[in-house]
Amino acid sequence: MQAHRFYLTVFIGCFCSSLLLFGQSEKQKKLEAQRQQVLREMKQINALLFSKKKEEKSEITLIEDLNYKVSVRRNLIRITNEQANLLTREINANQKEISSLREQLEELKEDYAAMIVKSYKSKSEQSKIMFLLSSNDFKQAYKRLQYIKQYTNYQKEQGEAIKTKTKELQDLNIELSKRKEDKQKLIEENRLAKRELEQELKERETLMASIKSDMSKFNAQIKKKKQEAERLNREIDRLIKEAIAASNEKAGNTTSTGKFVLTPEARRVATNFESNKGNLSWPVERGVIKGKFGKTRSLTDRSVEVNNSGVKIATERDAKVKAVFNGEVSKIVIVKNANPAIIIRHGDYLSIYNNLSQIYVKSGDKIKTGQVIGQVFTNRSSGESLLDFRIYKNDKKLNPQYWLAKY
Repeated sequence: MQAHRFYLTVFIGCFCSSLLLFGQSEKQKKLEAQRQQVLREMKQINALLFSKKKEEKSEITLIEDLNYKVSVRRNLIRITNEQANLLTREINANQKEISSLREQLEELKEDYAAMIVKSYKSKSEQSKIMFLLSSNDFKQAYKRLQYIKQYTNYQKEQGEAIKTKTKELQDLNIELSKRKEDKQKLIEENRLAKRELEQELKERETLMASIKSDMSKFNAQIKKKKQEAERLNREIDRLIKEAIAASNEKAGNTTSTGKFVLTPEARRVATNFESNKGNLSWPVERGVIKGKFGKTRSLTDRSVEVNNSGVKIATERDAKVKAVFNGEVSKIVIVKNANPAIIIRHGDYLSIYNNLSQIYVKSGDKIKTGQVIGQVFTNRSSGESLLDFRIYKNDKKLNPQYWLAKY
């Protein structure tokens, strides 16, 4: 009974420890996936925003790019810190488990040694036979025979338990060594990331000092760009409402619902579009999301709040723009003092490609996924190539980051 209780205690302890380590490993996998994602983003930032001569960009654009890079670098450091801290907890858990296993192994060895001694003292077949023959009756003899079998089996179980515990101890020692190596690598990577961050912050300070006297002019430009963006947003929103009303009227539905009335074919397109959430192809070959969806602060002037209806994707000079999904060109948007945009309809979903220099399609064209539909406008004075990409469901703005595939 005592032996069974001992095995039960060992089993429960190992099961709880395994659950704890499994949970930590799953969290570690998620953190590592996030870190790899940020590393890929950093690689794209360096390739797209910092590979060309600085003279090709305005100082204000360089500051914006540096601010963006700094924010991504800080995120990388934060994730790496989380990983290192989690590894510390995993290492501590492993060390406790190793100590526990060593104690269990010692108990098993002591128990096994006692059994071996006892078995040795009564190991002769003659002793076993005499033990059986000295029984008072057949029933007692049968019980004694069962006891001998059970004792022999118990010896084997103890031997196997020692082998198992020894293997667990060896595996945990190997795992502990690996965890310590992983932690050291993360610490070294974080040191490097912090040094690079310090260098970037110094570079930003130097740039900020060089334009300090012209900050009022730059702030005025930022606010002007914000006003132009708001004007464009209003125009796009108006055109979308008009497109919904016109489509519904054409279908014979004059009820003002603010939503597309879908034909069976349009419903299939919308369902297919929705099923690809998180896997839509990117609208440019290479790009990074420099401006996030929703309310954010200006990368240059933190006092200015920007409300993005989509995402700003920094890309290569004169990059080609591709449709993210099958659909139909609903509208070519032309607004005074702004670059044109293309609206493509996918059932009751819309994808919008704004800030283009050239357009290769027209209203009513059927579009295939990946088809080149235009070219991104490259601002020659600032050196920026930014695609304003948006996704709507009817007239509701959605965050494109949740729809585009990961790098």
